[in-house]
Amino acid sequence: MNKFRRLVSLILAMIIGCGDSSEPSPPIGIAAQLSGRLELTGSSTIAPLVTEIAKRFESMHPGVRIDVQTGGTGKGIADVRNGTADIGMASRPLADDEQDLTIHPIAVDGVGIIVHKSNPLLELTTEQIIGIYQDKTNNWSDVGGPDLQITAVHKAEGRATLEVFLEYFDLENPTIRADVIVGDNEHGIKTVAGTRGAIGYVSIGTAEADIEAGVPIRLFPLAGVEATTQNVGNGSFPMSRPLNLVTADSPGDLASRFIKYCQSEEVHDLVVSQYFVPVTP
Repeated sequence: MNKFRRLVSLILAMIIGCGDSSEPSPPIGIAAQLSGRLELTGSSTIAPLVTEIAKRFESMHPGVRIDVQTGGTGKGIADVRNGTADIGMASRPLADDEQDLTIHPIAVDGVGIIVHKSNPLLELTTEQIIGIYQDKTNNWSDVGGPDLQITAVHKAEGRATLEVFLEYFDLENPTIRADVIVGDNEHGIKTVAGTRGAIGYVSIGTAEADIEAGVPIRLFPLAGVEATTQNVGNGSFPMSRPLNLVTADSPGDLASRFIKYCQSEEVHDLVVSQYFVPVTP
């Protein structure tokens, strides 16, 4: 009988021992480790920033791969809708017929008017800029500049900077009579830098970076406000735009975690390094 009692006591002790809460738990990090692949497409303005954020996110989560492709805001929105991309990049607010999508703001950018560095003019009025893009003004001498033919550089359909430009100047795209149609910001800057009589409009952050690198362009003030990222940040520059990530339906866990990381203070240094202004949702 004593042997039986000792055996029962031993079994109970083993059972209790197995359930002892003082035993160490498995490392949480292993169970919580992220893995998988994300596809992002859209705005060429946002892509360099998101690429840098993705590199940092991947270094924190070695099992994650993030592919970032450009093509313009229109492509990003279309790809999210048809499921080609997990997340779209849109450098403008959503239009009325795009309200089925969800936006996730990550930064703010300004769109500025650029001319060749040799252009002696200091500023153009709103009416003068409209006149140039509607082919009513063809020579810089007509607006107080040198006797030099004006080359109006315009953005292609689907570019968010085009839509921001049209909205600010209250223009319809069919009324524009441009001399050159370009794609992304760098294409516009290269065209203006290579043509003494050219005028265009691009992301202020990209223009500032290229000017700092020695590219021969200048940014014009707009409505008397200097075109700088500082003025975009304090809200005084009038032609600005939000930089958004866009999703359809409810994003998956990996996409949600990446979006939150893009909106966190942990990447504000990357936002500033790309000449944008951080936002806190």
